[in-house]
Amino acid sequence: MRTDHPESRIVHEQPTAVLRATLHRDEVRGWFRTAFDVVAEYLRRHGIAPCGFPFARYHVRADGRFEVEAGFPVAVRISGDRQILPSCLPGGHVVVAWHVGTFEQLGDAYRALDSWLQTEHGARAGDAWEVYHDPPNRTQRWRTEVIQPFRLN
Repeated sequence: MRTDHPESRIVHEQPTAVLRATLHRDEVRGWFRTAFDVVAEYLRRHGIAPCGFPFARYHVRADGRFEVEAGFPVAVRISGDRQILPSCLPGGHVVVAWHVGTFEQLGDAYRALDSWLQTEHGARAGDAWEVYHDPPNRTQRWRTEVIQPFRLN
């Protein structure tokens, strides 16, 4: 397992096509593959090519469950349907950490981002997202980019 030293970037807002759900922690990992397949099928039916790797973004609720959205970046905003929704990843300053390892060890990347923010006198500015550069299957060593929007204090 490896988590690389975080680096800061400026990114542009990115339209996305997503599936959303409210899940318990132990449901999140298994839900990803289905979510990516469902969104990919929507894009295929509508002749839309993804313009990047699959991603997931989640927000922890007060009850401990997660509000999750997972899907793909697209070149233009989609109209969506009853299941697939238009969304976007925010633009602005972000700090990025690469993680190579299991899904269960992904917390190491978040800790590296928090350490970077503390050192640089920064603060989170919204929820992070994860970009999966390897398919989320049974492989034990995912290459995941964890991206955290931030602002300097």
